[in-house]
Amino acid sequence: MATVRCRTGKTTQSYDALLIVSFGGPEGPDEVIPFLENVLRGRNVPRQRLLEVAKHYEHFGGISPLNSQNRALVAALQTELQQQGIRLPVYWGNRNWRPFLAEALRKMQADGVRHALGFFTSAFSSYSGCRQYLENIATAQAELGPGAPQIDKLRAYFNHPGFIESMIERVAEALRQFPNENGRHSAQLVFTAHSIPLAMSEKCPYEQQLRDACQLVAAAVGQPNWQLVYQSRSGPPSQPWLEPDINDHLHKLAADHVHDVVVVPIGFLSDHIEVLYDLDLEAKHTAETLGINLIRAKTVGTHPRFVQMICELISERMNAEIERPALGAFGPSPDVCPPDCCRK
Repeated sequence: MATVRCRTGKTTQSYDALLIVSFGGPEGPDEVIPFLENVLRGRNVPRQRLLEVAKHYEHFGGISPLNSQNRALVAALQTELQQQGIRLPVYWGNRNWRPFLAEALRKMQADGVRHALGFFTSAFSSYSGCRQYLENIATAQAELGPGAPQIDKLRAYFNHPGFIESMIERVAEALRQFPNENGRHSAQLVFTAHSIPLAMSEKCPYEQQLRDACQLVAAAVGQPNWQLVYQSRSGPPSQPWLEPDINDHLHKLAADHVHDVVVVPIGFLSDHIEVLYDLDLEAKHTAETLGINLIRAKTVGTHPRFVQMICELISERMNAEIERPALGAFGPSPDVCPPDCCRK
């Protein structure tokens, strides 16, 4: 098996694979409830809420597009790695549905993989988007026992030029859908991300990273009027979560006589259920009832610059002398997360 050498400081580290680490989703009606039970296990979420979310999947035949989108990302990444001469096989494992992380690590082990890099399909740092994935990997490694592949997480990329430039193009594409210059200029940008409990947000840089990324994108497209809002909360009403909710914000914009809005799901990498249902159905319906023209920007998906970015993250771990680019106020994230970061 081909091995890529990674120089970190004064040491040289061998990597022999890349693991895409993601959330997972059902691929048929019979899988929806078991999948959601995996997602919500150990969380204080009423059963009724689970059943409500299950109905979201019914609109799409019980199939989440997330798995097919991850397959497309794997394929695009394999092509880009080959073109760049980086000889790493690409594997993929999920937290909540097949292929589970334990299945992916078992296959990697059978293929002789000993030490892999991990790319998490979450651009922003939070418990569920970072630390929990590390815990999931540790659980999978414990299940395999001695000899389980070691996984080193690639750094957070919320402010990497490849991510920001991809989002800039997606927003520019959305703005061009307005029929005239006046509409493009007056449109409000509404960035959305998955809401998380306030208690969790206080222990991670999630909100600050989001605001930094939003500012970078808005400035690049020349839109000074923007707002960060949230969607898809799942906790009990008594538990405070990050706000405002996108639907509440649309009511505020209508009261302020705003007629044109571009919704930018910057907190999501692909057009999965929480984008398709919460934005394209629910938020779109809210906007229509309020007389707002809402256009939703695409997520980065398999944008060529985003795929290229993943290869750049790999390359910088292979050579300590390669520049680690970062935009905005934060600078490049560390390769190894601090022990106290992103706790519940």
